[in-house]
Amino acid sequence: MTTTYKNVFIKETATHAGIYEANGPLKKYFDKTYTKDLYFGEKSWEKAEIKLLKDTITTLLRKSRKKESEIDLIISGDLINQIASSNYALREFNIPFLGIYNACATSSEGMIIAANFIEGKKAKNCIVSTVSHNTAAEKQYRNPTEYGTPKPETSTFTATGGAAILLTNEKTKVKIESSTIGKIIDKGTKDVNHMGAVMAPAAAETIYEHLTKLKRTPDYYDLILTGDLGKYGKEILIEYLKKVYHLDISKQYNDCGTILYDIKKQPVFAGGSGPACSALVNFSYIYHELKEKKLKRVLIVPTGALFSPTMYFQKESLPAIAHAVGLEVVE
Repeated sequence: MTTTYKNVFIKETATHAGIYEANGPLKKYFDKTYTKDLYFGEKSWEKAEIKLLKDTITTLLRKSRKKESEIDLIISGDLINQIASSNYALREFNIPFLGIYNACATSSEGMIIAANFIEGKKAKNCIVSTVSHNTAAEKQYRNPTEYGTPKPETSTFTATGGAAILLTNEKTKVKIESSTIGKIIDKGTKDVNHMGAVMAPAAAETIYEHLTKLKRTPDYYDLILTGDLGKYGKEILIEYLKKVYHLDISKQYNDCGTILYDIKKQPVFAGGSGPACSALVNFSYIYHELKEKKLKRVLIVPTGALFSPTMYFQKESLPAIAHAVGLEVVE
C-alpha cells in the first residue's frame, strides 16, 4: 500500500544515545549521549531503557516548545515483551497513546500511522518514538551477555538509544511526501545471527513496490536508506534487487546499521540493529542533512525481523518486514 501526502511535516526530533553510539561517527548529531555505563542511574537494563525513552520524549517537547496538551497522539514501540518500555515510559505523560510493534521497523510504522492521522485531519501534532537497549535486548532474545557466547561476523549489534519525532500539519522545512506499507516476507531463513539475510528480501519488496507504484526510478532519491541490514545484508539487498526485480539502487543506497557505528573500528560485528538504530540515524543525521538542503529527497526503509524466541525454538523460520517513508525538503 503506497500513499502520498501534502500536509505532513516534521516539526522537530530528539535523539539520546548510549556509549557505543557516542563513540561512533554521528555523536555530534545526538541531543544527549550517556558515556558512563548502560544503567543510566537505574537498577536494571529494562528500567534504563524506560528512562531513555522518557527522557527523549521530554527533550522533544522542550525542543519543539510544545506542551503535552498540544500533542494529539503519541505512537511508540520497542523490543521488550509487551512493548513494556513504551508502556512504562508513557505513563508519565498525559497524552493519548498507541503502542505498536514491528521490531526494527517500528519507527517507520509509527510515522506512517501518524502521517495518515494528520493528512486525514484527525490530528494536528503526533509524536512517534522508539527505544532499544543493547543488554536488555540480548537478555531477552539471545544468550545473556554474561555467558560470553561467541558470535559470527554476520551478527548485528543492538543499538542503545531513544529517538522521537514530532509530525505536524504546520509547514516546516522538511515534509513526509510518501509511504509504502510493507508485507511480511519469509524466505525460510532460520539463522538468528544473520538478520541481514532475513530482512533483505523484505526491504527489496518494499523498495520495488514504492518505486513501481509511484513510477519512479532510484535516482529520484538522493539517498535510499535501509534500516539495519548491516554490511552483509547490504550486499544481499543490492544483488537481490538486481536479480529478482532488475533494479539497481547501488549508486543511491546505504544502510543505517553501517552508518551508526564505525564498523571497522568498533566491536559491532556487521553493524547496528534494533528499533533505535535507524531512528537514531534518520532523526539526527538525515534530518540535519535535509534541513541544511545537503539532501533533498530521501527514502528511509527501516527493516524488522519479527523474531519470536518461542516460535524459533519450535523450529519456525524468521519472518521480516520493511516500511518505506519518503522525506523531502520543502521548496
